[in-house]
Amino acid sequence: MLTRFAIAPSGFKESLSASSVAEAIAAGVRRVVPHAETDLIPLVDGGEGTARALAAAGGGRLVALPATGPVGQPIGTHFALLPDGTAVVEMAAVAGLSLVPRDLRDPGATTTYGVGELIRAALDTGARRILVGCGDSGTSDGGAGALQALGARLLDVDGWELPRGGRELTRLSRIDPCGLDPRLADTEIRVACNPYNVLCGERGVARVFGPQKGATPTQVEQLAAALEHWAHILTRDVLTRHLRGRADLFGGPGTGASGGLGAGLAALGAALLPRFDVLLDRLDLDDRLARADLVITAEGALDHQTPRGKVPAEVARRAKRSGRPVLVLAGTIGDGAHAVRSLGVDAYSSILPAPVSLTEALGRGGEFLTDATERALRMIQLGSRLPAQTAALVSGTQRPSSVR
Repeated sequence: MLTRFAIAPSGFKESLSASSVAEAIAAGVRRVVPHAETDLIPLVDGGEGTARALAAAGGGRLVALPATGPVGQPIGTHFALLPDGTAVVEMAAVAGLSLVPRDLRDPGATTTYGVGELIRAALDTGARRILVGCGDSGTSDGGAGALQALGARLLDVDGWELPRGGRELTRLSRIDPCGLDPRLADTEIRVACNPYNVLCGERGVARVFGPQKGATPTQVEQLAAALEHWAHILTRDVLTRHLRGRADLFGGPGTGASGGLGAGLAALGAALLPRFDVLLDRLDLDDRLARADLVITAEGALDHQTPRGKVPAEVARRAKRSGRPVLVLAGTIGDGAHAVRSLGVDAYSSILPAPVSLTEALGRGGEFLTDATERALRMIQLGSRLPAQTAALVSGTQRPSSVR
């Protein structure tokens, strides 16, 4: 009998935070198992909610401040300070897609300038260990804006400072790093990112994620060319000449994180690290999954990208170590979703009860999650009441007898 549930979802972009998703699933569990023991483990992947979640988990605090948003206007944002002195800068809190109005979604124009401002503000507190969470970005400027905010000058052939935005990088002639904040030399910067995301090439960030951020096919190719040019100049003028580094900014793991912010920070000496290794171990995740009878995880879209560093894939991989069954609930089921079965997912289901508009799906996400959880658990209960032989046939562990 199922009594202990580990609920470990990601957030649903532009709809629900990871905490709200977990609470909605728990409500569905209680409809079926009223006295269930539910361990809510809202997971962050470096994107929205990362600073708040790590502050809550580790007894830290949020620092609120104004900074430059992705479309160049001042916004209210925050970073976290943890008890061990680490500052957590969440790029989505200042340059995330949710901060870009739908009628202004042009990844060639948006900027990471505010990310650099948050890093400077963290340095002002005395922090010399900074964790940057990458995810849910609304930018594709290769981290150029962040470097500008930290003191680098991006110059065209005539020596004029470039405006902000990824498309401007095609005019970049050289980078003057002399004005970079000197405190960076004594600061450990770790970037929690998806290692599958690279800056350049056919799987480069402009081609994979540009359309999601509003880029047309023509703009995608323009951005891809601009970022490749950026990687060349960045390597020549900052990575090699200024810091004598040896990272591959073109195709190294994580260089494409958050529209290429990973590459920009790597040029400053930041370590690009697999996000789950950095973030989830702070939550004692493995032990909490092992104590559950059933693990439920969730994300907005389950598809071919899920195995490439998304939360349900990581939860399934970890739960599989202790033999825990895993159910995934998703806003939509796309091409390639079946691949998650090989990662340890036992079953998955869409939360949508019928075709609905995107606006309705986003607005009623919590309701749909609760209802979908109830439906899934009632199906599991039904399976537990099947005769043993029938259950074995359904599960595929026994073949049907030949009919004579």
